[in-house]
Amino acid sequence: MPLTIQIEKGKTVHSAEATIIKLIGSLDTATAPELEREMTKTLAGPVNELVSDLGLLKFVSSAGLRLFSVARKQMTMRGSHATFINLQPQVEEVFAIIQSLPGIHVFKDLEALDRYLESRKGLKPENPWPGTGNQKST
Repeated sequence: MPLTIQIEKGKTVHSAEATIIKLIGSLDTATAPELEREMTKTLAGPVNELVSDLGLLKFVSSAGLRLFSVARKQMTMRGSHATFINLQPQVEEVFAIIQSLPGIHVFKDLEALDRYLESRKGLKPENPWPGTGNQKST
């Protein structure tokens, strides 16, 4: 199954400019290079918030998860977040497995993401690597 990638830049997500990547189809070993090219181009520019809308994504493999991880690391280095919305049950199951990893943010929909962003106003991004930096020793 092919993958369709739609990128909306400058979309407002609760008073913050966001880049929304909407994925339609299947994200697997065959289609991951296409997404990697698009993400590389997108992340080369100014991106304040990166939102992946997975409402029409039917399948995600480890190749797709690797791309999400790379994007998350890049956004964390910018002091921002990579978030995910509208997961379908088959994709949500994969994310449930990896959600125990630090720094992964998954939301039911855009409204849930808005509520989260509102609650984080003025807060620094959480440390994605527990046990390193930004922690007080006791």
